[in-house]
Amino acid sequence: QLHLVESGGGLVQPGGSLRLSCVASGFNVDAYAIGWFRQAPGKEREAVSCISSAEKIKYFVDSIKGRFTISRDNAKSTVYLQMNNLTLEDTGVYYCAACGDSDADLTGPWDYWGQGTQVTVSS
Repeated sequence: QLHLVESGGGLVQPGGSLRLSCVASGFNVDAYAIGWFRQAPGKEREAVSCISSAEKIKYFVDSIKGRFTISRDNAKSTVYLQMNNLTLEDTGVYYCAACGDSDADLTGPWDYWGQGTQVTVSS
């Protein structure tokens, strides 16, 4: 059974950093693009970033360009989202998702989802 499990969220002050991890199990993650999404309180879920299966293609939404980076370690079935210089607007639940199109962009389609990890940016 396919699973995605996010971790690494928490409470951080503005300007701080967090690294989120998404660990996949039950499928060959090497063949999947992995994306990160977030949902702020009272808002719809939005795409943040995604990475192709071979790590050659990466996409970022404009609001996080230059602050977030995405990487993956297929040997560990893990995708990371390094978040730096966090702002209050980065608060939300962060989800990872998998797409069977290995070179998918932010539109996916995103077939499998994790349960999310909470990121709270507050002073």
